[in-house]
Amino acid sequence: MQAIHVKGSPNLYLGYEGVLDQISSLLDEHQFYHPTVIHGNASWKAANPYFELTQPATYINYQGDCTHEEVDRIARVTNDIETDVIIGVGGGKILDIAKATGAKVNLPVILIPTLASNCAAWTPLSVFYDTKGNFKEYIVFPQSTYMVLLDPRIIVDSPVAYLRAGIGDTIAKWYEADVLTRKLTPKPLAVDIALHAARLCRDVLLENGDNAIEAILAHKITPELVRVTETIIMAGGMVGGYGDHYGRISGAHSIHNALTLIHETHQHLHGDKVAFGVLTQLALEERLDEISFLLPYYKKLKLPTSLAELGIVSNQEEAIKTIAQGATKPGESIHLMGVSDPATVEAAIRTVEKLNR
Repeated sequence: MQAIHVKGSPNLYLGYEGVLDQISSLLDEHQFYHPTVIHGNASWKAANPYFELTQPATYINYQGDCTHEEVDRIARVTNDIETDVIIGVGGGKILDIAKATGAKVNLPVILIPTLASNCAAWTPLSVFYDTKGNFKEYIVFPQSTYMVLLDPRIIVDSPVAYLRAGIGDTIAKWYEADVLTRKLTPKPLAVDIALHAARLCRDVLLENGDNAIEAILAHKITPELVRVTETIIMAGGMVGGYGDHYGRISGAHSIHNALTLIHETHQHLHGDKVAFGVLTQLALEERLDEISFLLPYYKKLKLPTSLAELGIVSNQEEAIKTIAQGATKPGESIHLMGVSDPATVEAAIRTVEKLNR
């Protein structure tokens, strides 16, 4: 059994309506006096009405995906100025850039998610892409994020597609952790905690996901919206935080990574591709009953259940071969579930396609 490195949570989490009104006093309380704020155009538009600093700050607009080139660019800027904390304001890409920049320049990081699309605000890692948008690698950092501030006033005004993608990405937590730990005996307590969080991810989202989407469509902060948002960010992050390599990724994310090799999927969000990866992983496990259980829920929330719904309409056979090859390349997490043959992945994708007819 491999050693488990537990990084269960940020140093401090605050999640309530109005928390951003306290940001300057929180910076003073934690002795941060020269923040550098990394943001995007849309994320800044969402957060700016609630974001007012009394401290002198440097603001940096991010450019594109979380790439090593982008992190290096921002790190060079921070090295040339007086700063003592990195603040990331935005969705997963920006938060990943902020974490990676903090690790590179050895500064604490505060994250303010503007979307509930993944657990990037909680988990101590960044997912890197190349300059063409293809998945490259993910890096786990030596320490957790210093502070996470979640204000539902921002989330309720976010595009519904991102919450839907967050639900798809977080449902995968249970299925991927389950397949990684099923034969692990005895299970360390940290893994049990991770599995409890993973099960909570699936159960809460199945129960409250549609109500949370309705709340965003109505621009109304509801208990269901807050619960789903915290499930995606907090419980989702705890799975890997406590489970480490036993609670991170396996088959579903390998399918996601391979899907990024198909240009037509670039317009679709990370969680949408992961959601399709869950179905493919279940087909690899020959758990067709579980696919049948999930399909009505997927269709209700408009999560993708077929290649066509991910934009792959023509040359599907060629795409299936590309996905299968990409998902099983050396280093991919699908190998952790004992799958290495591209032909097996091809067959699983075709099984999912048939179940949708």
